[in-house]
Amino acid sequence: MSSKQLGRSKKSKKDSKQLALEIEEEQDDSMSQLLGVTIAAINTTKDLVPIDLARGILGTIANILIIAQSVIKNKSDFQAIADKCETIRQILERATKDATEDDLRGHLGHALSQLNKSVNRINSDVASKKEQGFWRRLFAVTIDRDMIAAWEKDLDRVLGLFNFEAVAGMTIDMKSVKRALELMGNVPSINAPKYRDMEPPSRPAMLYGRDDLVAELTNLIVNDEHLALIGPGGMGKSSLAKAIINEPLVTNKFAKRRFFVTYDGLDPSTITFETFMTRLAGALGMEIAGADPVRQISTFLGSASALVVLDNAETFEEANASSALGDIPPAIAEMANIPGVILILTSRSRRNAPNVRWITKDILPLDLSSALAAFFQIYHHTSCSEAEEDIKDLLKELDFHPLSINILANAAQQNGWSPTMLLKRWNDRHSKVLDGGKGKLQSLSDTMQLSLSSPSVQDLGEDGLRVLAIIAFLPQGLNEVLASDLLPSLPQVDTICDVLCMQSLIYRQGDFLKVLAPIRHYVQDSLQAPDSTCLQGIRAFYYRTVASCSEERDQYADIIVSDHMNIEQVVASNLAYIAGDAEQTYVACWQFLECLKCHLPRPTTLTPAISNIVENSSTQMLKADCFLALANLYYTLSQLVEASQAFEAAEALYLTAGDPEGMASCLITRADLLRCRGRFIQSQDLLQGLQHSDSWMSLSDTIKARAWFYFDMARMYTFTVSTDELFVKPMEDPSLGLLAEIWHWQAKFSHGGDAVQVNTHFKDLFEQHAGTANASTLEALLQGLAEVAFCEGRLSEAMDCLQKIIEMDGQSAEGALWFTVWKASVMSKQGGHDLARELIREALEPFQLFALRNARTFLHQSYGSACIELTAGECDKAESYFTATIEACDMQSDLARKAFSIRGLGEIAFARSNFILATQRFKETQSLCAEMGVPPQHLYSCFPFIALPDKFNGWTLFLEGLSPFSSNTT
Repeated sequence: MSSKQLGRSKKSKKDSKQLALEIEEEQDDSMSQLLGVTIAAINTTKDLVPIDLARGILGTIANILIIAQSVIKNKSDFQAIADKCETIRQILERATKDATEDDLRGHLGHALSQLNKSVNRINSDVASKKEQGFWRRLFAVTIDRDMIAAWEKDLDRVLGLFNFEAVAGMTIDMKSVKRALELMGNVPSINAPKYRDMEPPSRPAMLYGRDDLVAELTNLIVNDEHLALIGPGGMGKSSLAKAIINEPLVTNKFAKRRFFVTYDGLDPSTITFETFMTRLAGALGMEIAGADPVRQISTFLGSASALVVLDNAETFEEANASSALGDIPPAIAEMANIPGVILILTSRSRRNAPNVRWITKDILPLDLSSALAAFFQIYHHTSCSEAEEDIKDLLKELDFHPLSINILANAAQQNGWSPTMLLKRWNDRHSKVLDGGKGKLQSLSDTMQLSLSSPSVQDLGEDGLRVLAIIAFLPQGLNEVLASDLLPSLPQVDTICDVLCMQSLIYRQGDFLKVLAPIRHYVQDSLQAPDSTCLQGIRAFYYRTVASCSEERDQYADIIVSDHMNIEQVVASNLAYIAGDAEQTYVACWQFLECLKCHLPRPTTLTPAISNIVENSSTQMLKADCFLALANLYYTLSQLVEASQAFEAAEALYLTAGDPEGMASCLITRADLLRCRGRFIQSQDLLQGLQHSDSWMSLSDTIKARAWFYFDMARMYTFTVSTDELFVKPMEDPSLGLLAEIWHWQAKFSHGGDAVQVNTHFKDLFEQHAGTANASTLEALLQGLAEVAFCEGRLSEAMDCLQKIIEMDGQSAEGALWFTVWKASVMSKQGGHDLARELIREALEPFQLFALRNARTFLHQSYGSACIELTAGECDKAESYFTATIEACDMQSDLARKAFSIRGLGEIAFARSNFILATQRFKETQSLCAEMGVPPQHLYSCFPFIALPDKFNGWTLFLEGLSPFSSNTT
């Protein structure tokens, strides 16, 4: 390049630079003039606004513009800030017109407060730049454009609050608002958002049994916690949410900003993010203007404290659209993070929005009293009070599910059903009765279909319904620990169960996955039957378990205990619909009953199923085995009537099948059960009949010895033969010899034999066999020693012998309690009445067996308690115990304890000088003695521990015909 050209180039660059400086100076001059005009307008407006806070804000922004005008070098970059300041002036002028300081408590106060913070931050930053200018001795500084842009963005955010204040009906006219929006550059002026006040739903009129829960949840809300109310359809989640938003504490905190957004009726397969936001905005009273709805809604919610209920959230939580799945949860999280905004979410699904600190509450069924109140609030019938117990059972069968109770009550009321007809309709139709109309609030089917149509459930395909049907079929639900073993045909069973739990179709209780009763009824009535392949897997696993179970408590016994109701259901189902594996099912039946007897004695529902087994040559023995196992179970429970009936059924089947040993064993046990209930004559007759039957000669010596033993046991109580004849024949049997000898001497003592001689013989036997005899034999010896000591007045020695029995290894819970009651009776006769009562109470606690229906144990404990109270002089308490014992005796056909108890009532009447009633009671006792075959004077001869003390002599006077009974004895 030539020197001339270079010179021209330098001159050109210089001219360009000079031109740029001139243009910049012109812009700064123009900007300075604009700032001056804006500052003047702001100062004028500041003198007019009635709110001190607004005046302070205007003063601050005027100061910002003054510094920019006088100090800031790059004034032209302040154009946007100047525009924002003008917008602030216009909005404050109109927003505060006619306003008072009281208005600062609401939306306006919040917006002004946020604006004040923002302009103060900008003022601080600008003032800091001004000071930098002074220190540099250069009264001009440049502010980074990025900082200015950040200030602009912050002002945009805050001014958005005033946009919503404007459309909320404040005193800004719409022309000015549109102008302000245009200056902000946020949205087109024609699309300004609109707002209308929204009234939250009122509190439900019928909300029973939820007061404590409403109070608990309300407390969480006012303490700024987000709630997720989770549960199956019809549990009352929406009603709870409506109750909460109408609580005084909530209305005081959130005033009119309580919003209820329901997503009911939307299809999860079609819901989008736009649908979600539109429904939300509508419930807030907004019409979204333009893009970025989250920002608009967040800005509105952030303007003051707000409570938002997202009802039926499972609809959008299960949305299929990718936009919904990706955008809705962050939108909810953003709302939840706004200070002062609290969310309540109700859902069947547990797939709640992440990144929100939800407090999850599972909404449970009602309690009994609340369920009854809800039912009878709707159902009115003249005879309903008489049928209340039946109604209770029906509501229990519904698992106290609120929606089902409501539908059922309305159906009964609208159809005019009596309680009897209602029960009949339920028994005939079950869940069909719960379809009272259309929609999820009137139809169980509709609310169930909502859950089943959930995309996540639909994605499971048929396997999801298979698992649901199996869980509904099993009364305990599915043991989750054993799920893969029980359902080997469904390798994804764990995943399926997780999804069903997430949708609240099933729930976890301990180790089990269960369904509520209405869901179970719906599944059983309306969906497919349990899959046969699944049932085969369950049956095979349970059958293997019962076959492997023994008397020892092991892993198989643990499964029996944990899954006992499920196993019973499977066995009963297979007995009812027997196929080609009949023998396997019959064997599993009696094996299961034996397992129950050993590890979980309880009544069973298998009796009808066993009775209905068709008898033929191939089933007679198997059916007999089932009845025998059933009888043994009832015998363990001391339900002697039921045991006798089962033994008799087994006895007949064994005889028909050609098994006399089996028949005789059942008959002998049945005879002993008669003896245990005081039916001594019947017991003797039954055993005599066996001895004279055609089967007698074919029986083994052991069976014959058993028959003679129990025959002599019955004869001992009736005093019909000499004691020298009793138990002689069974003493010849190797297995029964020692026990028979003990009872021989026991009979001698009971019949008035020499106490010293009997005591010596018992002690000798105990010393000889203490280390070799089995527990039951040693127990009989100790019992004999205790009875002799008691009758001779050596009460402490008697108690020591009874205590040894209680402490003996191998004693059953029933045996321990049995001898404890006798020990308490002896203690009471020593004068320790309180100690005796405490002894019985403590003896009942450790044994779970007695929480079951152990009739014989109850009779023993109840009669023993009556004797203690009578001995203590508490006649009213004794009378109550005697009466309860008599009622139980009638149920169990027990003549002995009934006779003892009626005699006790006679003694109470005698003590009260009611001789007419005493005579009546003693005559009843005398009649029972005749029925038992016991001489009245020997009523207690074989039962020394339960005899009343000698001071109660009304019975003796009655038998001897002495005053006051001299003219009444028959």
